[in-house]
Amino acid sequence: MTGNRRILCVYHATQREDRVSRLLAARGFELEWVNPARGEILPEDLERYLGVVVYGGEQSVNDETEAMAAEQRWIARWVAEDRPYLGLCLGAQLLARALGADVRRHRDRLLESGYTRIHPEPGPDPLFNAPMYVFQWHNEGFDVPRGCERLARGARFDNQAFRRAAHIVGLQFHPEVTSAIMIQWFREGGHMLTDPGAQNAEAQLRDARVFEPVIESWTGAFLDRWVASSIESLNLPRASHA
Repeated sequence: MTGNRRILCVYHATQREDRVSRLLAARGFELEWVNPARGEILPEDLERYLGVVVYGGEQSVNDETEAMAAEQRWIARWVAEDRPYLGLCLGAQLLARALGADVRRHRDRLLESGYTRIHPEPGPDPLFNAPMYVFQWHNEGFDVPRGCERLARGARFDNQAFRRAAHIVGLQFHPEVTSAIMIQWFREGGHMLTDPGAQNAEAQLRDARVFEPVIESWTGAFLDRWVASSIESLNLPRASHA
């Protein structure tokens, strides 16, 4: 399989099937997984990959650990080479930091969890066409880096998505999360559901039944656009879905 069908997936917790990786695999892409939070080494040869998806995690870009510092250096190198990047939650915050922006806690120390309504920014190529409910789980947010375009805004955390280009995108929310992952997160991080601003588990699962079909459809269409722009940015021949 050639490099234009291989996507690196950088994760920071337990690997489990998520919506983004499932949809990419269904489109014929080879996924290679690495967890720098567990000491796994990020690859040196960046040209082997069409792009990278950097997932969320309980870590913070403000953690003063060697693992976080090493990951930030690697992402800075990746972005400096203008390589396709999709950041989800922590992954978006890492992208923002690599591009020189601040990442910090909510001013009132609030958590944003559950399904919240976000609004697209107007423009010729909007992230989505109307306000949409998306799944959230974070207590830090990012400033939009200089030279980047904000794509979506929210009530609690103003900046919800941005891009430097069509192939370099950060999403504060979690399109990859399914209800099965939500249940696992409640088991592993349920103590956070008592934090100020948190939505209870029952409400989150109830909302998932309503909003997951919309997120499933949107995520597939978004990934198709991201992949197409990634191929174009690298001047690679387009390959049909397997």
